[in-house]
Amino acid sequence: MLQVLGSAWALLLGLMLLMVGNGLQGTLLGVRGGIEGFSTFEMSIVMSAYFLGFLGGSRMAPEMIRRVGHVRVFAALGSFISAVLILYPVWANPWVWTLERVIIGFCFSGVYVTAESWLNNAASNENRGKALSMYMIVQMLGIVAAQGLLLVGDPSGFILFVIPSVLVSISFAPILLSISPTPAFERTEPMTLKRLFGVSPLSCVGVFLLGGAFSAQFGMAAVYGSEAGLSLTQISMFIASFYVGATVLQYPLGWLSDRMDRRKLIMIVAIIGALGAVIGMFFGTLTGLMIAAFLVGGMSNPLYSLLISYANDFLELEDMASASGGLIFLNGLGAISGPIVTGYIMTVMGPAGFWVFIGALLFAMAAYAGYRMTQRPAPSVEDSNAYAPVMMSATPVALEAAQEWAVEAAEEAAEEAAEAEKNTSDAA
Repeated sequence: MLQVLGSAWALLLGLMLLMVGNGLQGTLLGVRGGIEGFSTFEMSIVMSAYFLGFLGGSRMAPEMIRRVGHVRVFAALGSFISAVLILYPVWANPWVWTLERVIIGFCFSGVYVTAESWLNNAASNENRGKALSMYMIVQMLGIVAAQGLLLVGDPSGFILFVIPSVLVSISFAPILLSISPTPAFERTEPMTLKRLFGVSPLSCVGVFLLGGAFSAQFGMAAVYGSEAGLSLTQISMFIASFYVGATVLQYPLGWLSDRMDRRKLIMIVAIIGALGAVIGMFFGTLTGLMIAAFLVGGMSNPLYSLLISYANDFLELEDMASASGGLIFLNGLGAISGPIVTGYIMTVMGPAGFWVFIGALLFAMAAYAGYRMTQRPAPSVEDSNAYAPVMMSATPVALEAAQEWAVEAAEEAAEEAAEAEKNTSDAA
């Protein structure tokens, strides 16, 4: 881990500053929308627009990089991000914000693609798994730190919009001054959805449902907090709890994933996450909401890695990269619809609709996992691929790197097992 930090600390620092800026602007808009008098449904449209732009950016950024190079794409998109962050309070209109959210989602996606390709290029086969783990930890730390910054200014003013703009601008320096140009990467065409569904129906349905649950957390949690009457400090603590849970529980669940039927674990984790949403519905104190957020975030984020790992168990090694593209697309479709549906339910039911939507999606996933357990036997634990932790905000670059690391880990484990068997046979 120290070796990864020593070789890529500047890149990881820049990525963390980007995540702070992104995490702060998402929460801040939810709070500022309430101050401006925007309706819950209007805010759901605004929040959904980010995921529309993000999905488009993840698909178009590789072609942009091939045409003009990593550095130009990174600098250009980063400049747009800084500009949009400043423009939010200048014209507080939900439809203007919707357009700006599409732009900023597109730009953040392209920036992540570029930065992740640099990180992957800097990692070796021996430390790629550690580099991915550090990247995920840095992402989580950035988002959690962003919630603390929410308290340093007045959300009805300009300063809280200036801070993420400055942080994003500063993030360019350690990244652009420390990296070397990387070769343009070849884009892997996504596997057709029909074929992907034939390979793993559970993974397809699961990542789609999970996209809605995650985008509701990321996009609508601050809107929920405002509607529920939480103070700014309470909203900050509430949202941070989602990501603290995701960080703390990712690796224990990954350890279990490599030692049991993944469908059972998917079902159990989805049920626990759904029960967390039930706690949020009926225990509206700050402590109750933080426990609910910890459980929902701690279960839903690792579920993404679990579902991808389960799909890999039925794929040939050469098909994993193309399958990851299809799964990201399904997840993106679910993410686009998540805030809109959440906003509609909250309009009808009040703030509790936030938990109703998330809980319903996670219960549905658990039910479908239980159904799929009756349709075919599980692959043996010995034949399963290694669990690779990734965030749901990861682009195809990070996901393909995680796939590559999982394949290498599985091959190394097979070689070690064969060597141990040979030594045992020779000794006998």
